[in-house]
Amino acid sequence: MKVKKAIIPAGGWGTRDLPATKAMPKELLPIVDKPAIQYNVEEAVKSGITDICIILSPDKDIVKKHFDTNERLEKHLENGGKRYEQKLKEVQKISRMADITYVVQDAALGLGHAVSLAKDFVNGESFAVLYGDDVIIGDIPCCRQVCDAYEKYGLGAVAIKEVSDEDIVKYSSMKCKNIKDNVYSISDMIEKPAIADKFSNFSILGRCVLPFEIFDILETTPKGRGGEYQLTDAMAVLAREKGMIGIDFIGDRFDVGSKYGMLEASIKVGLKHPEVKKDLEKLIAKLAQKIKC
Repeated sequence: MKVKKAIIPAGGWGTRDLPATKAMPKELLPIVDKPAIQYNVEEAVKSGITDICIILSPDKDIVKKHFDTNERLEKHLENGGKRYEQKLKEVQKISRMADITYVVQDAALGLGHAVSLAKDFVNGESFAVLYGDDVIIGDIPCCRQVCDAYEKYGLGAVAIKEVSDEDIVKYSSMKCKNIKDNVYSISDMIEKPAIADKFSNFSILGRCVLPFEIFDILETTPKGRGGEYQLTDAMAVLAREKGMIGIDFIGDRFDVGSKYGMLEASIKVGLKHPEVKKDLEKLIAKLAQKIKC
């Protein structure tokens, strides 16, 4: 079955990015000239997704405004003629990319809870999840790579990478075995393990495709790490009962829920952006001469 629906959880507080996120949702912080969440929506669309559900906290209505039509702005750009012709196309594209709906998560009770709120939206189909804090950029959309695995093997699939011990305790750990190339079978997983409890240094990084049955598992999954309902705990049940697929994905992943991740993403994207590339290269070269490693 082709995956046509995606969930983007975006209900967190953005505490790692404070004070910038005191009034501005972290999802709207810019990577050069586009907010972080737009990169995820664009990735989903490029992966064949047509319907997207964004999970928001009650005070994030401004995210909706970004993806809605802004008639006053479009009229202003139209009146600017050729000077704003390209900008007009970019603005109009944002509101036409996909059919986007919104669900409010009243309390930040974890990723598993956020996903469970989209059950009616999913409506019996398989679906992708693009974690809001993870922007992944590459020639082949990461979501597409995971969708392809799901459609080929008929099992839940996740995007994975090997990470350091320092990071594995903050993310998750996969019990996995290589099938071929960058494809792995997963038989178990654990959320934020102690080093002594880890299965491997492979961790889920930001993308998964799941069958509808995950909602039944979520309904009986107790609170886990941090007193929250963890999606990883529900996927662990799926992995143990039916098995899952891990894709060691191709692409650059940025943790845009952190200050360093936003800086890293902005620099790397900026070095490919036609409007700022040359000036940024000059700045980096100038600064490099002053930095002593």
